[in-house]
Amino acid sequence: MKIAFLLHNVYAVGGTVRTTLNLAAALIEHGGHEVEIVSLSRHREAPRFPVDPRITLVPLVDLRAGTPDTLHPAYGKPARAYPVADKRHHQYALLHDMRVRAYLEERCEADVVIGTRPGLNAYLAQWGPKRALRIAQEHLRHDAHSDALLRTVARRYRTLDALVTVTEEDAEVYRARMRLPGVRILSVPNIVPPFAVPPSDGSSKIIAAAGRLAPGKRYDLLLEAFTAVSAKHPDWELRIYGGGAQEPRLRALVDELGLRGRARLMGTVSPIEPEFARASIVVSASDAESFGMTLVEAMRCGVPVVSTDAPLGPAEIITDGVDGRLVPVGNAGALAESVIDLIEDEPARRKMGAAALASAHRYDPEPIVARYESLFTDLAASRRRRAWQKLHARLRHPTR
Repeated sequence: MKIAFLLHNVYAVGGTVRTTLNLAAALIEHGGHEVEIVSLSRHREAPRFPVDPRITLVPLVDLRAGTPDTLHPAYGKPARAYPVADKRHHQYALLHDMRVRAYLEERCEADVVIGTRPGLNAYLAQWGPKRALRIAQEHLRHDAHSDALLRTVARRYRTLDALVTVTEEDAEVYRARMRLPGVRILSVPNIVPPFAVPPSDGSSKIIAAAGRLAPGKRYDLLLEAFTAVSAKHPDWELRIYGGGAQEPRLRALVDELGLRGRARLMGTVSPIEPEFARASIVVSASDAESFGMTLVEAMRCGVPVVSTDAPLGPAEIITDGVDGRLVPVGNAGALAESVIDLIEDEPARRKMGAAALASAHRYDPEPIVARYESLFTDLAASRRRRAWQKLHARLRHPTR
């Protein structure tokens, strides 16, 4: 089977890029499929993440200075088919509309085409080959999108075959709030492949956290919690990995809280697994998570995670008290208390780390590939029935 992914920019750094590359490689390795990734944009010579050489890359618009694409008349005009309400609309030109339409209508030979963000799913719904299965992936939460964007994609998604979220809780939200007769709405988690690093032995006095330094990740709350941890256990260190706009503010907060030398901003590190394996506890203080890749990556390294019970991912990843701890969102005291409990109970910490390592196998490539293959089979077998459901809905509610 030939499978094509529509991706914003495979040459950039981001969670969707990494998870798409993981899934593409797994579909080849464990399913024997032929896979190509269609990158709407290209801004550098080579991708930042390693790409399995068996994956075919198809860049559509070359943004590098001086290339013919940047001189094309359509490059200077805004996209018309890409939804205006999508946050990335300003990064799309009329040339993107033209190139993706030409690819989907004239060049695409895939049996399955998968879009990876709302704007690309809208392209797929409008121009995707009718003979192919057309699947929308959602890597963010339903509630992370504006009402205007949700109204736009609801109209477009009705022509698709399936909508796949990364958590079951988010799939339930879509089922309740977006009426899509004949469109399968289901969840399939991201693949988080095993990493060749010895697991943590739980003996270091290091607490780690990783992710973009953005307001929603609540590193300010983490530093507040660590103030209480450090007061009780001054020999423990907090290491925060990542970059972003919040870095100057967080550095100032470290000084303000008197944590210099004990709380460190380490910058962006990739891969992150060796750093997690050096830690004994990983912490996430986020207000919201679409999935929680760093949680699984930490568990892959045999490290228990203390996380806020943020919507939507953590509770589907962590079993509280077994392979990690869940605490209320926005509660620095509860975050500090759970970390202190693990610091002071080393046997429990090691046991929880071993359970985390075992639990992380849920995100192995093989079971995730099997779920996608089952979806492809079911969608192909149910095409006529689902087409009738769509037609029936249009006849009953022509104005919706």
